[in-house]
Amino acid sequence: MKVLANDGVSQTGIEALEEAGYEVLTTTVAQEQLANYINQNNIAVLLVRSATTVRQDLIDSCPSLKIIGRGGVGMDNIDVEYARSKNIHVINTPDASSHSVAELVFAHLFGGVRFLHDSNRNMPLDGDSQFKSLKKNYAKGVELRGKTLGIIGFGRIGRQVAKIALGIGMKVIASDKYVGKATIKVQFYNGQFINVEIKTKPTEEILKQADFISLHVPAQKEYVISEKEFNIMKDGVGIINAARGGVVDEVALVKALESGKVAFAGLDTFEEEPSPAIQVLMNGRISLTPHIGAATNEAQDRIGTELASQIISILKTEKQ
Repeated sequence: MKVLANDGVSQTGIEALEEAGYEVLTTTVAQEQLANYINQNNIAVLLVRSATTVRQDLIDSCPSLKIIGRGGVGMDNIDVEYARSKNIHVINTPDASSHSVAELVFAHLFGGVRFLHDSNRNMPLDGDSQFKSLKKNYAKGVELRGKTLGIIGFGRIGRQVAKIALGIGMKVIASDKYVGKATIKVQFYNGQFINVEIKTKPTEEILKQADFISLHVPAQKEYVISEKEFNIMKDGVGIINAARGGVVDEVALVKALESGKVAFAGLDTFEEEPSPAIQVLMNGRISLTPHIGAATNEAQDRIGTELASQIISILKTEKQ
């Protein structure tokens, strides 16, 4: 039985599948050629990340498919319900990348409060001639410790963000439509830990109280943060979006940055991926990464082995 990892998969995942007797193909097939490739090679399992889409037309064109796997959390690039209506298993790896995304959130936060994103742009240009003026420009940083982090969306990734925040001494508040409270286990290097219970609040309270806001919600039809929400926030707030493009109104964000309402933003996802708006890319108050939240070696290893485990289990069950 053949598995096509069209957007790649870790070596650990490949080895686990091959040990179970499956042939793993890692050829990257162009979207328009994918249906033909699947049919010509009798592919039973298609693994994707965010680059490949699996829509109704592809599903209808490929009767050999038994499993569609998404390496990551969001499955907005797959017609999930339609695939399942055709008795195709659709799987993902919601836990595997949570910690990696959470660490990226704090990379943006630490960089934002100390102006690293802007300093790293300007030091190569003017560091040798305007060192003292640059030092003055970047001399008004703040500490994260003691500040309030508001988390909108308190699922797996939101809770990992909370763990890091609590570990560095931040106050954490959160909102979620479906979660009333959660116990966050903050673990330390020597085996010790503390449990912190966090009860969620209405989103409006998060907007009013937070010094920094991090978004961890799925793709939405409407903005979660737009001009109305920016107006509710504290002056000088920091915003991080490592969730999905389109949950933040980027036009309103740029306006809020220019007015000083928002001190800085960190964006890993964008409304117009894979061609983000120029006014976003060129804004000196925005820390930018190209949708790399789950792109760590550790996360990719976990994703590969978790996908392999699910595939092996499903196909073994079907044989029985």
